[in-house]
Amino acid sequence: MGDDFAAAVAAAVPAVRAMIPAAPAAVLGRLRCTPEPHRLRDEPDVVRSLRSLPSWVVERVHGAVELPLARLEIPAPPVAAGLKPPPDGTFAFITSDSEAEALRETRLLPRTRPGLPELVADLTARAADDDRLTLASEGDEAAIAAAHGAHHLAIALVTATIVAREAGEPSTAAIVGTALGVAASLLRTRPMPGGYAAALREKERAEYRLPQHGSTSAEVRDHVFALTENGARETVGHGFAENGLAEAVDGGVVVRTGTQNGHVRVGIRVLAEPPATAETLGWEEVVDLSWRAEHGSAGVGGSVTTPPWPGDYRVRVHAYGRDEPETEGYDLWIWVAPPGPPVVHARADRLGHRLRGEPEPPVVDRPEARYRWVDRSRLTVAATVTVVTGLPAEDVIRAFGADPAHPEPLEDLREAYADPWLAVLDLDGVVVAIEENGYHGSHTEVLTAVSRAGRAASMFWNVNGVRRLFFARAGEVLASFEPGLGEPSAEDEVVAALAGLDLENYRDRTEKGLVAVERFTGRGLYPEDLEDIDRLAVAYRITGPGSPR
Repeated sequence: MGDDFAAAVAAAVPAVRAMIPAAPAAVLGRLRCTPEPHRLRDEPDVVRSLRSLPSWVVERVHGAVELPLARLEIPAPPVAAGLKPPPDGTFAFITSDSEAEALRETRLLPRTRPGLPELVADLTARAADDDRLTLASEGDEAAIAAAHGAHHLAIALVTATIVAREAGEPSTAAIVGTALGVAASLLRTRPMPGGYAAALREKERAEYRLPQHGSTSAEVRDHVFALTENGARETVGHGFAENGLAEAVDGGVVVRTGTQNGHVRVGIRVLAEPPATAETLGWEEVVDLSWRAEHGSAGVGGSVTTPPWPGDYRVRVHAYGRDEPETEGYDLWIWVAPPGPPVVHARADRLGHRLRGEPEPPVVDRPEARYRWVDRSRLTVAATVTVVTGLPAEDVIRAFGADPAHPEPLEDLREAYADPWLAVLDLDGVVVAIEENGYHGSHTEVLTAVSRAGRAASMFWNVNGVRRLFFARAGEVLASFEPGLGEPSAEDEVVAALAGLDLENYRDRTEKGLVAVERFTGRGLYPEDLEDIDRLAVAYRITGPGSPR
């Protein structure tokens, strides 16, 4: 870049920088810390960068600089002599009323003046490195980010104005849009100003509140995921022989998983004070460890992190499903505490025993595992499954308040979201009725009617985590309760259906309920049942008493 051009840019930048509002400037100034925008095929870089900005940023900047920039005189030597002349002919161009004027004009510019955006980008990048265009950083995080963004945008605006005016394209909207796109692209690669990291840390500390909670999908490599600062982790050389689950490392904790490589669900709670008790229900391994944060903000990849300051912490690692990776999950509870020895609250899985060098416990038969496919099916959110013996399908349909003489296309009822409906399978003396996001099989009058010639059992669950299990025989409801919360009937048939099912443990409660339904009626729900229902492609609208209209 020639000294005369650099001097012209340097002379004009302070006045232009003063035009730029602080809020959009701060958004630009933080772009180094944000993900790269998605690139559309054949979209110029300047347009892609401009499109990645929030629309309010584009509109605020355009409105603030449009009039003063148009009046601004910027004496400068020629720099656009090498641009190609405007092309001859015509071309099609699609736009909409909702598209910002600056974006529309910037999208149009490469067609009317090829090479102009690229020239502005090149000259802006070189000007930003000129010693005459340096900017001291001071103040809090917002002030430093705004100054950083406004400085680079001002350089781009001055450069775009000089080039566009020389090229005979003085549209302020095109100048502003091009400058914003060029500045955004440049700011994604420029280092943050000195002092920004410390200011950001102070902001994070001032805004951090306890407690924090959330969940994420943590990456597992070589049977390990980590709670660490800055994403770094030390995983080599750890045998986990002491407790079979987790070990403290520099700046965090590593956790041994059953999954070799992939992702596992991890819940995180950062507590304001130590937990009063250790919750082991639903968990197979639970261990407390101490670790020291060197800087703070340790995490496992999600939005919830530990406090953004150094210090001594305690973490309680809960693990479930390491012997069955399809159900594997973890909770990490973290709180400030002085260093202390590890404490083991639960040690039950086979992997932990192997790692500790202990004899493995026997394999536990979990009949509910056969129904885990339901959580991966279309029934996962909410449904009622009812199994009936002793009645033909027509009578079951009538008992639900539907008309067996008027089947309707299954897909039509799924999409209607009006009246509830059910689909049925008639299986030689057993009827399986399925209500997707429905509940009529949980009504006492329905269960009384469908069980009059035999037995009926149903399992209901919904998106709010409510579950209900029902058993009926010979027109009488024997038991109706929420698994884990209610008291089941003492009827022998019900007791037999629930034998060995740990309903106090909240895991797989829907699946356990379906096991009980199968035991009580002699017929369960299978994946191929849903396939058969789809193949039949009919269902029945429920319009009887109690149905919404």
